[in-house]
Amino acid sequence: MKPSFSLLSAAALACCLAAPAHASAIGQLKAFVAGSKTLSADFTQIVSNKNKREEASGRLEIARPGKFRWEYTKPYAQLIVGDGKTLWIYDPDLAQVTRKAQGAALGSSPAALLAGSNEIERSYKLNEAGKQGDLEWLAASPKKQDNTFSAIRMGFRNNMLVEMELTDSFGNDTRIRFSQPQQNVNLPVSRFAFTPPKGADVVNGD
Repeated sequence: MKPSFSLLSAAALACCLAAPAHASAIGQLKAFVAGSKTLSADFTQIVSNKNKREEASGRLEIARPGKFRWEYTKPYAQLIVGDGKTLWIYDPDLAQVTRKAQGAALGSSPAALLAGSNEIERSYKLNEAGKQGDLEWLAASPKKQDNTFSAIRMGFRNNMLVEMELTDSFGNDTRIRFSQPQQNVNLPVSRFAFTPPKGADVVNGD
């Protein structure tokens, strides 16, 4: 079974200058966005509801503004690429590619939200959510009722996004934890381009 979050996806992380002690989460979000032209990170993801719990892991790459690559490697392969105009979702085991306009998918993908310059602030109302452990948290609630996510929480440490918690309109809770960040590294343009493999079934998404 594919992770429920995979079609919504795809996330991110960067490390900037050290944050002042007790820097607000919203302030760290702004520093995170402003200080990372490109970034890459490993991620682990857990999707759960009252009936299931699914785990997955992979790697995220972002090039601002608007380009990202969210690649699942375990428990099976799936690739999500946003090239700035089109969102591509490739399932190798199904030999199927889904494509849709990237602009229409911004509110449904954490990777797309994080790849933009200020997509989170544009689409969500932000509030400080306090400190838990060594992370400063913010809570984001959608400005429009038709947003895919009903709630988002983001945990920061030293201007670095460490965790995201998302609740979607289907009642799924998703927790993503990022590790091994690399900020402002040279990422080839080809990482954010996608051509459907020969023989793959291409489906137009909504």
